Amino acid sequence: MIVYGDSLVVTSNGNRPSYHEITSEVRRVIAESKVQDGIVVVATPHTTCSIFFEEYMHDKNYNGDEVIQVDLNNVMDKIIPRCVTEGQYRSPGPEHTKFAMGLNDPNYPPDPGTLLNTDAHLRASLIGSSATFVIREGKLMTGTVGYIYFVDWDQNRVRNRNIYIQVLGK
Repeated sequence: MIVYGDSLVVTSNGNRPSYHEITSEVRRVIAESKVQDGIVVVATPHTTCSIFFEEYMHDKNYNGDEVIQVDLNNVMDKIIPRCVTEGQYRSPGPEHTKFAMGLNDPNYPPDPGTLLNTDAHLRASLIGSSATFVIREGKLMTGTVGYIYFVDWDQNRVRNRNIYIQVLGK
Protein backbone atom coordinates (compact mmCIF):
# COMPACT_ATOMS: atom_id res chain seq x y z
CA MET A 1 0.00 0.00 0.00
CA ILE A 2 1.13 3.51 -0.83
CA VAL A 3 0.50 6.37 1.59
CA TYR A 4 1.39 9.78 0.21
CA GLY A 5 0.59 13.22 1.55
CA ASP A 6 0.99 16.87 0.72
CA SER A 7 -0.47 20.13 1.93
CA LEU A 8 -1.66 23.44 0.55
CA VAL A 9 -1.77 26.89 2.07
CA VAL A 10 -4.45 29.35 0.98
CA THR A 11 -5.13 32.87 2.21
CA SER A 12 -8.57 33.98 3.36
CA ASN A 13 -9.80 37.41 2.34
CA GLY A 14 -11.00 38.46 5.78
CA ASN A 15 -14.21 40.24 4.82
CA ARG A 16 -16.50 37.47 3.52
CA PRO A 17 -16.34 33.67 3.26
CA SER A 18 -13.24 32.74 1.25
CA TYR A 19 -13.70 30.04 -1.37
CA HIS A 20 -10.82 28.22 -3.06
CA GLU A 21 -11.30 25.66 -5.82
CA ILE A 22 -8.56 23.06 -5.21
CA THR A 23 -9.40 20.22 -7.61
CA SER A 24 -6.28 20.61 -9.78
CA GLU A 25 -4.05 20.55 -6.70
CA VAL A 26 -5.73 17.34 -5.50
CA ARG A 27 -5.22 15.79 -8.95
CA ARG A 28 -1.55 16.82 -8.86
CA VAL A 29 -1.03 15.10 -5.50
CA ILE A 30 -2.75 11.94 -6.79
CA ALA A 31 -0.44 11.89 -9.83
CA GLU A 32 2.65 12.41 -7.64
CA SER A 33 1.53 9.56 -5.36
CA LYS A 34 1.42 7.07 -8.27
CA VAL A 35 -1.66 5.47 -6.64
CA GLN A 36 -3.83 3.77 -9.27
CA ASP A 37 -6.66 2.51 -7.08
CA GLY A 38 -7.52 3.89 -3.66
CA ILE A 39 -8.83 7.00 -1.96
CA VAL A 40 -7.81 10.56 -1.36
CA VAL A 41 -8.79 12.43 1.78
CA VAL A 42 -8.86 16.23 1.71
CA ALA A 43 -9.03 17.82 5.17
CA THR A 44 -8.48 21.06 7.03
CA PRO A 45 -7.50 21.36 10.71
CA HIS A 46 -9.27 24.72 11.14
CA THR A 47 -12.53 24.76 13.09
CA THR A 48 -13.99 27.59 10.98
CA CYS A 49 -13.22 26.01 7.60
CA SER A 50 -14.82 23.33 5.41
CA ILE A 51 -14.05 21.06 2.49
CA PHE A 52 -16.93 20.29 0.13
CA PHE A 53 -17.77 18.89 -3.30
CA GLU A 54 -19.94 20.82 -5.73
CA GLU A 55 -20.58 21.38 -9.42
CA TYR A 56 -18.38 24.07 -10.94
CA MET A 57 -20.43 27.14 -11.83
CA HIS A 58 -19.11 29.27 -14.65
CA ASP A 59 -21.00 32.37 -13.57
CA LYS A 60 -19.39 34.56 -10.91
CA ASN A 61 -20.32 37.69 -9.03
CA TYR A 62 -18.22 40.86 -8.89
CA ASN A 63 -16.17 39.42 -6.00
CA GLY A 64 -15.21 36.41 -8.12
CA ASP A 65 -17.38 33.98 -6.15
CA GLU A 66 -19.23 31.35 -8.16
CA VAL A 67 -22.98 31.94 -8.05
CA ILE A 68 -23.57 28.60 -6.25
CA GLN A 69 -21.28 29.91 -3.49
CA VAL A 70 -23.28 33.12 -3.33
CA ASP A 71 -26.41 30.98 -3.01
CA LEU A 72 -24.76 28.93 -0.25
CA ASN A 73 -23.80 32.12 1.58
CA ASN A 74 -27.39 33.37 1.34
CA VAL A 75 -28.75 30.11 2.75
CA MET A 76 -26.16 30.11 5.55
CA ASP A 77 -27.01 33.73 6.41
CA LYS A 78 -30.63 32.66 6.90
CA ILE A 79 -29.95 29.63 9.09
CA ILE A 80 -26.76 30.82 10.83
CA PRO A 81 -26.60 34.64 10.88
CA ARG A 82 -23.19 36.30 11.01
CA CYS A 83 -21.98 36.95 14.55
CA VAL A 84 -21.64 40.73 14.85
CA THR A 85 -21.75 41.42 18.58
CA GLU A 86 -20.95 39.73 21.86
CA GLY A 87 -23.92 37.94 23.38
CA GLN A 88 -25.57 37.24 20.03
CA TYR A 89 -24.64 33.58 20.52
CA ARG A 90 -23.78 31.85 23.80
CA SER A 91 -20.33 31.15 22.39
CA PRO A 92 -17.72 32.26 23.19
CA GLY A 93 -18.31 32.23 26.91
CA PRO A 94 -16.14 33.95 29.50
CA GLU A 95 -13.83 30.95 30.05
CA HIS A 96 -13.06 30.57 26.35
CA THR A 97 -12.58 34.31 25.95
CA LYS A 98 -10.10 34.29 28.85
CA PHE A 99 -8.26 31.34 27.28
CA ALA A 100 -8.13 32.92 23.81
CA MET A 101 -6.94 36.29 25.11
CA GLY A 102 -4.14 34.49 26.96
CA LEU A 103 -2.74 32.73 23.92
CA ASN A 104 0.74 33.81 22.95
CA ASP A 105 0.64 33.68 19.15
CA PRO A 106 2.68 36.44 17.46
CA ASN A 107 0.68 36.00 14.24
CA TYR A 108 -2.59 36.78 16.01
CA PRO A 109 -2.28 39.26 18.86
CA PRO A 110 -5.16 39.14 21.35
CA ASP A 111 -8.21 40.87 19.89
CA PRO A 112 -11.63 40.04 21.36
CA GLY A 113 -13.29 41.08 18.08
CA THR A 114 -11.82 38.03 16.38
CA LEU A 115 -13.85 35.85 18.74
CA LEU A 116 -17.06 37.03 17.10
CA ASN A 117 -16.92 34.07 14.72
CA THR A 118 -19.42 31.66 16.24
CA ASP A 119 -21.26 31.61 12.91
CA ALA A 120 -18.08 30.37 11.21
CA HIS A 121 -17.72 27.53 13.72
CA LEU A 122 -21.36 26.50 13.27
CA ARG A 123 -21.17 26.66 9.46
CA ALA A 124 -17.99 24.58 9.43
CA SER A 125 -19.60 22.02 11.75
CA LEU A 126 -22.58 21.77 9.42
CA ILE A 127 -20.59 21.35 6.18
CA GLY A 128 -17.63 19.39 7.60
CA SER A 129 -13.86 19.63 7.60
CA SER A 130 -13.00 16.81 5.19
CA ALA A 131 -14.10 14.85 2.14
CA THR A 132 -13.00 11.49 0.75
CA PHE A 133 -12.88 10.63 -2.95
CA VAL A 134 -12.30 7.44 -4.93
CA ILE A 135 -9.24 7.02 -7.18
CA ARG A 136 -9.63 4.55 -10.04
CA GLU A 137 -6.93 3.89 -12.65
CA GLY A 138 -5.02 6.90 -11.31
CA LYS A 139 -7.96 9.27 -11.83
CA LEU A 140 -9.99 11.28 -9.34
CA MET A 141 -13.56 10.00 -9.70
CA THR A 142 -15.45 13.27 -9.43
CA GLY A 143 -17.20 13.23 -12.78
CA THR A 144 -17.09 15.90 -15.45
CA VAL A 145 -18.38 18.89 -13.48
CA GLY A 146 -17.58 17.95 -9.87
CA TYR A 147 -14.99 20.12 -8.15
CA ILE A 148 -13.44 20.22 -4.68
CA TYR A 149 -13.63 23.41 -2.68
CA PHE A 150 -12.15 24.79 0.52
CA VAL A 151 -14.02 27.58 2.31
CA ASP A 152 -12.98 29.70 5.28
CA TRP A 153 -16.23 30.87 6.89
CA ASP A 154 -14.45 33.25 9.30
CA GLN A 155 -14.95 36.79 8.05
CA ASN A 156 -13.03 38.58 10.81
CA ARG A 157 -9.44 38.66 9.53
CA VAL A 158 -7.07 37.60 6.77
CA ARG A 159 -5.22 34.38 7.58
CA ASN A 160 -3.23 31.63 5.95
CA ARG A 161 -5.15 28.34 6.10
CA ASN A 162 -3.91 24.77 5.73
CA ILE A 163 -5.36 21.97 3.62
CA TYR A 164 -4.03 18.42 3.95
CA ILE A 165 -4.27 15.90 1.13
CA GLN A 166 -3.62 12.22 1.93
CA VAL A 167 -3.63 9.53 -0.76
CA LEU A 168 -3.92 5.83 0.15
CA GLY A 169 -3.98 2.89 -2.22
CA LYS A 170 -2.01 0.72 -4.60
